[in-house]
Amino acid sequence: MLRTKTARRYLGTGGTFASIAVYFGRGESTVGGIVTETVKVIWEVLEKTFMPIPSTEQWKGIANRFETLWNLPNCIGAIDGKHVRIEKFPNSGSSNFNYKSYHSMVLMACCDADGLFTIIETGFPGINSDGGIFSASAMKYWIQNAGLNIPPPTPLTYDENDSPFPYYFVADEAFPLLKYVMRPYPKRILDNVKRICNYRFSRGRKTIECTFGMACEKFAVLNGPIRIRDPENVNLVIKAACILHNYVRKKEGLQYTPTYSTSCESNNHIDVIPLPQNLTINITSSAAALRNYIANYFLTPQASLPRQWKYAIN
Repeated sequence: MLRTKTARRYLGTGGTFASIAVYFGRGESTVGGIVTETVKVIWEVLEKTFMPIPSTEQWKGIANRFETLWNLPNCIGAIDGKHVRIEKFPNSGSSNFNYKSYHSMVLMACCDADGLFTIIETGFPGINSDGGIFSASAMKYWIQNAGLNIPPPTPLTYDENDSPFPYYFVADEAFPLLKYVMRPYPKRILDNVKRICNYRFSRGRKTIECTFGMACEKFAVLNGPIRIRDPENVNLVIKAACILHNYVRKKEGLQYTPTYSTSCESNNHIDVIPLPQNLTINITSSAAALRNYIANYFLTPQASLPRQWKYAIN
């Protein structure tokens, strides 16, 4: 029981081993050993129950939630990286010094529509970019090699062309545009169609930011700096905090619920509403063509949102 309380206090407060040692009346090295051993056990025991690889049907369920909550069809997750502040590792040079001017390790994570982590990967030096980390990650490898049970392409819900569209993850501008990763259009080339698409992507993309925020609020150790000198043990601390976030959210958290009206609003304030074009895609279509297709889909009467005309059109 004492071991569990010690680890929970460390994860929850992010305090130093010295302060926790004083609190529990134990030696600093004893507390350090307890924490590193316990977080490893937490991850190993809870991983298969609270962060398993989703089945094909579970991915479809996640996609349905993204469409219900955030109006993104065929989206199965939001991906982003979080810089977890650390104390500089011995003899590590500037490898962990990031663009925010502190030392960090990057947590690459994917979440569902309800703020639960579905895939996490840790241990990347903070000097690297999110796009570079994703390109080198096991996450990308298993997506490309059909190791994550992702469903085959299916038509978008209201698509009259009935063209199969791949299931995809939504990410920010730091990530590459791929058939299974949709990112916003660059800001320098925006027109109203692209602004609407970016607005729709941002509705789903914010879920990973909210997930990071909820995890950091519950487990302050993620706010850092983590003062552990062994990178592997830092990884275990980060993974334990993420799996406990899922545990708490599933046991005590509330699912998101739509709080907006789906009724149409007047578009009188808009001079010109962009009209959908007759675009087509097939199995060989490029990622850019797929993004253009879904951007055009967002303009159709069945798939458009009243708010997109108000907030996205310039």
